[in-house]
Formats: sequence, structure tokens, C-alpha cells
Amino acid sequence: MNNTFIIDNPMITDRLTVLRMKSTGTRKFREIVKEISTFLAYEVAREFPMRDVEIETPLCKTMQKRLDVGEISIVPILRAGVGMIEGFTTVYPDVRIINVGVERDHVTHKPVAYYHKMPKNIKGGKCIIIDPMLATGGSIEYTIQLLKDDGCDDIVVVSILAAPEGLTAIHAIHPEIPIYCAAVDDHLNEKKYIVPGLGDAGDRIFGTEE
Repeated sequence: MNNTFIIDNPMITDRLTVLRMKSTGTRKFREIVKEISTFLAYEVAREFPMRDVEIETPLCKTMQKRLDVGEISIVPILRAGVGMIEGFTTVYPDVRIINVGVERDHVTHKPVAYYHKMPKNIKGGKCIIIDPMLATGGSIEYTIQLLKDDGCDDIVVVSILAAPEGLTAIHAIHPEIPIYCAAVDDHLNEKKYIVPGLGDAGDRIFGTEE
């Protein structure tokens, strides 16, 4: 699928298998979400532009490269996206964090927005939307449009797990936006959960499963 990047790494695959297990408790689930998020954060950086700089080593002067991406913001979609913040701030410690609150109506399965606070100078920076699950794509599509409306034109989406339906929906509207994930699963069920999936990521992160 165009502009979808599946990070095929044995360590990520192994950790994702444990994440999927029903027997994995809340503490372990949080730890693995952070771990996988850290892997994904490094992979996203592969596409960052670089600039040449002159430095001096203990032996000589030399031209080397440094990142040239301007200000980076991570945009966790509340509430499950909170679980990915620590993994990303481990790799990008100086990022700005823009919280966006979107939940899914359990009857219509449509996104319902309840919170967002955008900084004044979002234009010209890079925004990385993080959400463990890309299911229908509704919440992420809403967040993309919110960022675009505020002037951001450099957006990346990062999820741990995605469904084909959600990827298709987002790329139909925003084909230019790259999406990174650890795996693309088979389908969505009648309740719009990813199958085989890992359950409700928010409930498992926060220990609120019924």
C-alpha cells in the first residue's frame, strides 16, 4: 500500500506478539508499548533531512551531518496515544507535545472530538501523530485535518497496529501522508476492532478493562 511503511524487525515482531497476548498484564503492556514506540521513533527519523556542519574532532576539522528538521511536535491522540509519548520523547527529548482528544462513538463508530489546544506557531514544523491503533482511521483523519487547518503541512502518522480499512480511508483523503506501523492486521470486526489485534489499547494501557 503506497506510503505505508511496515517496520519489519524481529525485535518489534517479538514484542508485538507479547503485546497481543490476553495474559499480558497492564504493567507489561505499558512497557512494551513504550519499547515499540521507541523503535518506531527511530524508524521515522530515517526520512528526516540532514545538513552539513563543520566540527572539530580531537584529531582534525571535518564536515559531518546533523538533523535539519526544525521544530518537531508529537501529537498523541487521547487517551491511548499517551502510552506512546515516553517512547518518542526518549528519542526526541526536546519535542513539543500537542494533545488531541478524540473518542469513537460506540454506536456510529464515528470520531467524537472533545479536546485540542494548538500552539500558535505550528506552521513550518513537523507533526508526528501517535496512536497505538489505526482501526477505522476516523480519529487520525480528524487529527490530520485539524493540523492542516492550523497550517501544518509536514505530518507523519505512527501506529503500532493498523487495519487495511483504516489505511485505505486515510490515504483516500490524505495520500501524501506517510504512515508507519509495526504490523497491518487482517480486518475490522463488526464492532470496528482490529482482528486479530490486541483488544482495546486504551483500556489495556490504563487498566480499565471490564
